[in-house]
Amino acid sequence: MATTLRDIPADDWDRLARSAGLYLSHRWLSGEESDPTATASYALVRDGDGDGDGALLAAAPLYLVHSEPNAFYDPDHLDLSGPPRPRVIAGARRGYHNAPLTDPALSAERRTACLTLLRDCAREHAERHGTTHWWPYLTEAAAGQLGAVYDGAVPQRLEADATIPLPGTGFDDYLDSLPSKRRVVVRRERAAFQAAGLRIRHLPLGECHRDAGRLLAVLQSAHGHTGDNADLMTRLLGRQAEAMGEQARVTAAYDGRRMAAFSLSYHFAGTTWLRAVGTDPACSAPFAYFNLTYYLPIEAAYREGTTALHAGMKAIHAKRLRGAEITDLYALR
Repeated sequence: MATTLRDIPADDWDRLARSAGLYLSHRWLSGEESDPTATASYALVRDGDGDGDGALLAAAPLYLVHSEPNAFYDPDHLDLSGPPRPRVIAGARRGYHNAPLTDPALSAERRTACLTLLRDCAREHAERHGTTHWWPYLTEAAAGQLGAVYDGAVPQRLEADATIPLPGTGFDDYLDSLPSKRRVVVRRERAAFQAAGLRIRHLPLGECHRDAGRLLAVLQSAHGHTGDNADLMTRLLGRQAEAMGEQARVTAAYDGRRMAAFSLSYHFAGTTWLRAVGTDPACSAPFAYFNLTYYLPIEAAYREGTTALHAGMKAIHAKRLRGAEITDLYALR
């Protein structure tokens, strides 16, 4: 067990994390260590005789949660079936995309053995703190693999998850992958937005997190998260900017000197991960939300050379209309 990712080389960790996604990457998790609402530890499975120097075969973050500001990671809010409320989260605590980390070169038998060790470590860690643990927002594959080592436990479905495949090498290739009627709609939405004359800028989050935090708070409030005020969202994005550095990229639409809309995304392991979107209610540009949520990030993804845009939970119908493939996310305890 490690208490900080500073003790684990980023290349070693990300060799396992690349198939699991951004929210289990070394840099993202290192940034989450500064969150005072939980204490992070890391379960590690290494090859060899236990001297601690063998190759890293499997791993999982373990968070002892002191307070949970995000209702979607609160087991009471989710009304999970099972034993009393767990206070240890296994795997990613943010991002709604989770899996245990295992070396992709492992045989099925060795992977199962590693998952069993991660299960035992999570149980022991939770028991030391007088609680239980759970794995939220597991991918379908991860839920199936983990369910097999949790005595055949049946994972509980939480949400749907959307990823837009990006074939070819440019936006026209993405358009060609859509049905003809949808191509007409996308072209119309892009043209109407472009005709509004907003200036598009591509910025590191550190240069604009205050403006982005203001717009993000407006969107969160519109979705019922009234506690997510501008100060809180600005601090959140500021911490993210500090942790992620140049990887935190913002696409912003400006009306004069005022940021009217933005999206924040990350490129990791062949996928562009859409993290946050915000639009000023005073923004008069038509289809600003769709352009900042889908079309401009898709253009950025093609420039980066990634092959998919992870669009995440909620608004699944709108994402499906724009070519998203839908899978389910599960909880296991």
